Amino acid sequence: MHIAHFTNTYKPVINGVVRSVSAFRKALTALGHNVFIFAQQQNGYEDDEAFIFRYPSLPLPLSVDIPAVIPLSPFMDRLLPTLKLDVIHTHHPVLLGQAAANKAEELDLPLVFTFHTQYREYTHYVPFPQEAVQEFIKDTVHSWLQDYLRRCQHIIIPSESMRDILVAAYGLQGPYTIIPTGIELEPYQSADSDRVRQEQGWDDDQVMISTGRLAKEKNWELLLRATALAAKDHPDLRLVLLGDGPIRQELEGLAVKLGIGERVTFMGKVPFEAVPAYLKAADFFGFASTTETQGLVTMEALAANLPVIAVDASGTRDIVQHEKQGYLVDEDQQALASAIDRLLSDQALYQRLRNATHSRAQQFEMKALASNLTDVYRQAIQAKARGEFVQVE
Repeated sequence: MHIAHFTNTYKPVINGVVRSVSAFRKALTALGHNVFIFAQQQNGYEDDEAFIFRYPSLPLPLSVDIPAVIPLSPFMDRLLPTLKLDVIHTHHPVLLGQAAANKAEELDLPLVFTFHTQYREYTHYVPFPQEAVQEFIKDTVHSWLQDYLRRCQHIIIPSESMRDILVAAYGLQGPYTIIPTGIELEPYQSADSDRVRQEQGWDDDQVMISTGRLAKEKNWELLLRATALAAKDHPDLRLVLLGDGPIRQELEGLAVKLGIGERVTFMGKVPFEAVPAYLKAADFFGFASTTETQGLVTMEALAANLPVIAVDASGTRDIVQHEKQGYLVDEDQQALASAIDRLLSDQALYQRLRNATHSRAQQFEMKALASNLTDVYRQAIQAKARGEFVQVE
């Protein structure tokens, strides 16, 4: 098949969507398919992959460190018909998501959409803090997303938790398929963790690592407060954050205020290919976000053989099994701190949880999930031929 992926973010940006698009592209290519990526222009970055096509972009005037794509390009208009596409797969409903939907209609192609994000939880980036205005914006986003779903032939949902949300909140009836992003285990198995630990000077520290964009919706403040509580009984505890974002300076200040400034390492953006080594160099993974659509970062933690201490929330609970590979707790700093304390105080418990991570990670191996994705594409092609669309109440 000839497949086009439309995404507002791709390398060098590193986030869950980029990881998903990149991983599936590699797996689909290995299965013999041709995959074309349409993404944002990133000044100063040169692609080392073939068939990456960039739309022009501009910096956003909001507290978001990702450029806004301009979904207009005469070159793309000429290029797309020549690719002889079988399906268009979009990863966002706006900007290039709109371009993808319009091109699918223009070229009479099926449209598949992966619902990566709980979009209502991101309306705080719109600079109108009044509660009434925020509720209006949330309701508008909700209605608009329903309309977008109706333009598609098939919806991909990354987790069962997110499926429940979409069915209840958006009235999604189908067709849809649950396909998590999946991972390649080999980079985590071969990662040189000793080198990272030595270079960073972590020595005998008990390293809790976490990854993600440093933004409000990721609930980093809760993780920092829990770390400060746990550090009272475990002075060798160190929190390492991989990623950057608009609230980094605020979080650095909070760490100092909590008295753990020297025990929190803000690594900033780490190269995509270096993430496995950093994860494997840690002792366990901590996570407090409640807005995940899938547990991709916790999936990567399991691949690196890390027990997980996290808030029991959508996405995360689809990957981590409570008391098997880690602990899922209430969204409360004391509950998180207590789980960290329990893990660090009981070596036998720690080893039992760690031993269970590998077999769980194997259940999300990428090759099998890519095969499931091609089945979705075939279903979408057949639905398009019959004139069928996604049904939403």
